[in-house]
Amino acid sequence: MKTTFTMIALLAMFSFTSCKKESDKEVTTEATVTDTIAVADEAPVFEPFQVMAVSHTVKDFDTWKKGFDAHESARTASGLTKMAVSRDMENPNKVSIFLKIADLQKAKDFAASPNLKETMQKLGVTSKPEIIYVDIVRFEDTPAEYKDRIRVAHEVKDFDTWLKVYDTEGKETRLANGLIDRALSRSLDNPNMIFITFAISDMAKAKARLTDPALKKIMTDAGVISKPVVDFYTVVE
Repeated sequence: MKTTFTMIALLAMFSFTSCKKESDKEVTTEATVTDTIAVADEAPVFEPFQVMAVSHTVKDFDTWKKGFDAHESARTASGLTKMAVSRDMENPNKVSIFLKIADLQKAKDFAASPNLKETMQKLGVTSKPEIIYVDIVRFEDTPAEYKDRIRVAHEVKDFDTWLKVYDTEGKETRLANGLIDRALSRSLDNPNMIFITFAISDMAKAKARLTDPALKKIMTDAGVISKPVVDFYTVVE
C-alpha cells in the first residue's frame, strides 16, 4: 500500500512538473512571438541624406549611357552612388542623374574635376551641366509602379511654415489629383529652396492640378515667393 501511494505521489509530481514546464514553454514562446511581432511592426527611422543632381543634354542617349556606366568606378571612388537616371519628356536627350553623396567635399571635387569635364565631352554632352546639391528630408524608397515624374522647385519664406501648409493639404489630396509623394528636398546652398518630386498616376489630373487656382492659393498661404519651375521626366533606371 505504501509503495502504491509513493508511486501515485511521484506520478503526480511528474505530471505537475511536466505541466509547469509546458506552461513555462508556452509563456516563453508567446513572449518570443510577441517580441518578434513588435520588432517586425516597428518602422525603420528615416535618416536624411544628401544627393547631387546633374542635368544636361547629350547628342545620343544610348552612346552617353554606355560611357556613363563605364565611368562608375570614378563616381564610387568619390563616394557617389547612382540612385536614378531620367530623361526629360519633351526632350529625351536631356538627362538627369541623381547620385547619393557619402562625402560632400569629395562630390564637389568630382564635379569640378577636369576628368569629369573631359569624360562628358567624349560622351557627347552638349550643354553646360546644371548641378545642385540637396538634403533629402523625406523619401519614399518603395518600388514605384509609375515611372513618370514631376519635380516642382520653388523658394519659400520659411520652410517650417511652408511644410505645415503642405502637410495640411495632405497626401490623399495630392493622390486624388494623380500625384504620388516620392521625395522632398532642400538646397544645401539655400534651405528655403524646395524641390518636391511626385510620381504621376494620372497625367491629365496632375497637369490640371498644377494650374488649379486652389493650389495657387495654398502656395501663397504657405509663403512661396518664387515662380515654380516644373520639370516632367521619366525614370529609365
